[in-house]
Amino acid sequence: MNSSLFSEFSPTDKEAWTQQALKDLKGKDFEKTLLWNTPEGFVVEPYYTGDDIEEEKTVPVQAAQQKKLGWLTQPVVVYENERVTNAAIMALLQKGVDAVTLDIKSIPIEKIELTKLLNGIRLSDTPIFFKTNGQNAALLSSLQTFIAYQMKGGLVEDGLAEWMTKGELAENYFEELAATVALTKSSPHFKAICVSSHVFHNAGANAAQELAFTLASAVTYVDKLTDAGISAEEAFSKFYFSISVGTNYFMEIAKVRSLRYLWQKMQGAWGLELTSAYIHAQTSTYYDAAITANTNLLRATTEAMSAVIGGCDALTVHAYDAAFRLPDEFSERIARNISILLKEESYLDKTLDPAAGSYFLENLTQQLVDTAWRLFLEVEEKGGLMAAFEQNYIQDQIEQNAHSALESLQQGSNIMVGVNKFRFDEEPVKDAVNVESVKDSVPYRLLQNQRIAQSFEQ
Repeated sequence: MNSSLFSEFSPTDKEAWTQQALKDLKGKDFEKTLLWNTPEGFVVEPYYTGDDIEEEKTVPVQAAQQKKLGWLTQPVVVYENERVTNAAIMALLQKGVDAVTLDIKSIPIEKIELTKLLNGIRLSDTPIFFKTNGQNAALLSSLQTFIAYQMKGGLVEDGLAEWMTKGELAENYFEELAATVALTKSSPHFKAICVSSHVFHNAGANAAQELAFTLASAVTYVDKLTDAGISAEEAFSKFYFSISVGTNYFMEIAKVRSLRYLWQKMQGAWGLELTSAYIHAQTSTYYDAAITANTNLLRATTEAMSAVIGGCDALTVHAYDAAFRLPDEFSERIARNISILLKEESYLDKTLDPAAGSYFLENLTQQLVDTAWRLFLEVEEKGGLMAAFEQNYIQDQIEQNAHSALESLQQGSNIMVGVNKFRFDEEPVKDAVNVESVKDSVPYRLLQNQRIAQSFEQ
């Protein structure tokens, strides 16, 4: 076909569109009606064209999105005993699950017969991500007694996140982490360093803050590990990002894409070959409601879509009732099937970077990249993540945003279905999330996991 399919249409002119919009608004204020002022501090327009895209910035962002197609469906399994937990994992693998986060932090590793726990599970085929509560070295030593092949999966422990919520960090933590990285050298696909954004997200951070502080945390790990004798190349290869994905649909797509690009920008700063970040995403607990709880299913679905369209490597969808009770088999199945349906019925695993080429999403991604990078540099100027946190700089930034978000809900300028609108007033329930004791002698404020809906549920 020699002629363009769209040759009969006149070229798009943004100014002409704006004039037509002004006419249709019939006197309403254009900026107040159609412009979106984001919590991250930039303005989103209602209409974009190719003229709004800076190709020299967009091309490297798109190039950074090159990764393996699809994502792993990765639910959490909490350890009970070897037989029951093994049966639970094997059953999940028959129901469309690709990987598992295995929470064994409540019991000493030496009391677990790992050969029974992992019976029938080959870690070179099924990635297992272990939560051990500081028992990583013991776990790896035990695994290596009977596993002679290269493992996939990783260790889900972020010591800096623990420090920011509890005020405690072992004096030799980074030396032990370096030893753990060394122990996993023979398994290049096993991730030994977890950097979590949940600590920032659940305290009320916006997308730019979440990105900036997560990057600052990752840089702290690289600095500490290289000081301990681990090469920068080896350290970068062992990172595992675990991020929360919230309800701001398009912004969260941009957030995942931005993280992948910014991580490569960080690699370039170290003079390393550019490799793709490994990004695990999980649906947000911050936006869960304990009343009119079925609306959490709507939020989880859009959050999961944002995660996979943004290009996550693994996805955890938590149960809709997890905010106020122990999830049952039904709620866990529904959560798991959200990820599976996005693959099997929506085919979102068949397209690499589906957001690429959207003038709106490319522009949003670029604004988020620029804003997050500036904030990251501000943190570095203050001495890095730990120094900025000890100065309460990070806490101040997050608390200001959390306060503004809550105020918007209370005033009704922002709508959260089932919380401040379209709500069915069931009997208020007590939050099932346990509040852990924290060290009260530290000279800086600690971050706390929150739910923005809590104040509406009393």
